[in-house]
Amino acid sequence: MIQPFLIGATKQFVRKVGTADTAAFESGEVHPVYATFALARDAEWCCRLFVLEMKEIDEEGIGTFVNVNHHSPALVNSEVVFEATIKSIQKNELICNYTAKVGERLIASGEQGQKIIKKERLEQVFASIQ
Repeated sequence: MIQPFLIGATKQFVRKVGTADTAAFESGEVHPVYATFALARDAEWCCRLFVLEMKEIDEEGIGTFVNVNHHSPALVNSEVVFEATIKSIQKNELICNYTAKVGERLIASGEQGQKIIKKERLEQVFASIQ
């Protein structure tokens, strides 16, 4: 694992909210706004941007948790700016805080974790649960 980042380093990612990102379940659409589960996916992606630069060729990142505090709705076609900030790096585990905003309005905040593991080890774990 490469460690090119210091605590406090940031990455940004912009998501334009689409209809596939709205709160919809088997029973149909609940609200035509950015769903909490879509926020979680995009928060994990923003934090993963660090992992892409930290993992070596024989390694991969794997999410360990994501916390989402959903503060305000974002409408379809809104541009949501995610910003992830490294909170800690301990051995092979990266923890980031993140925010998601439309303009100055806070949409969501939370924390996300990733571990960087040898691909071979991940394959062994996956094979053991089949």
